[in-house]
Amino acid sequence: MSKNKEKKYFAKIFAAASLGSGIFIAMGWPFFRFMTYAGKKKTEKQSTNRKKWFQLKHPTINHPRHNYEEEYLSTREWCENMEMKDVFIRSVDGLKLHASFLPAENAKRIVILCHGYRGTRFGSVAHVAHFLHDENSGLLFIDQRCCGESEGRYITFGAREQYDILEWVKLIEKKNHKHLPIYLYGQSMGAASVILASGHTLPKDVKGIIADCGFHSMKQQLRDIASGWFHLHWIELLLMRVDLFCRLFGGFAMKETDMTEALKKNDVPILFFHGEDDTYVFPENTRRNYKLCRADKELVIIPGARHLCCSYVEPELYINKMREFIDRTENTEKR
Repeated sequence: MSKNKEKKYFAKIFAAASLGSGIFIAMGWPFFRFMTYAGKKKTEKQSTNRKKWFQLKHPTINHPRHNYEEEYLSTREWCENMEMKDVFIRSVDGLKLHASFLPAENAKRIVILCHGYRGTRFGSVAHVAHFLHDENSGLLFIDQRCCGESEGRYITFGAREQYDILEWVKLIEKKNHKHLPIYLYGQSMGAASVILASGHTLPKDVKGIIADCGFHSMKQQLRDIASGWFHLHWIELLLMRVDLFCRLFGGFAMKETDMTEALKKNDVPILFFHGEDDTYVFPENTRRNYKLCRADKELVIIPGARHLCCSYVEPELYINKMREFIDRTENTEKR
């Protein structure tokens, strides 16, 4: 083979390899963007009027509005009608984050409420907020990054949100002159965020964590969605590509959302809730988190409950478990 032919041959091989690599990598981009990109925020009116080209079944049936719309809307309206103070902080990576604080008369504790994936501060957490406020709890309703009035472009499934939680805790601790007990309450991705935050050093005033229907890691959640929704049972190559884009554009690695190490380091008591019929975040995630947790813990699985619906299906049980948990942890000595 002549030198010119040899050069052309290797050039073709290089071009083919480059094209193949480009296609391989690019195939993960749409999935990464769909799962993490928040983009320009829409007003509530724009969101309501936006035309939906298709609607996935599982996000629809795994939301309180599916079977409990009246109750969901009434508690959300209660939050919106309460007189609250806007609070702002800067995240460690420079984002302006927003929350609303609802004080309580004769406050006995402060609860930081963390909503889930693409939610807002007055969404599904409103249902438990009403009870907590009646129990003399001051409430901080946070808008997670990219959501509500908080800045951000990429949702990071707890990788960066955990540090946002730590900053909110610092703010509350500065103003908590009476050293009232502090609790972290999270739903879905909010539950993941507060659990990941528990792997760091928390102030002594943080007495407990309530984690409702949280996942174990972003990678496991994407695997569960692929298998449970689309019957795709091996997506490791796709996950490799998504992880690459998470690192390049989102500023995080998927492994940072894994809760294993956080649960091993955590020494704050955790009350776990999950719905047995949840097909958005499978209950096996919470069972796994419960097993890994080395601190004082309790697991409550609610039969017949889908995602975010535990407090709607068994409100009395849910409230009693929270009340017992708060009473138990507030009456223990400091860690």
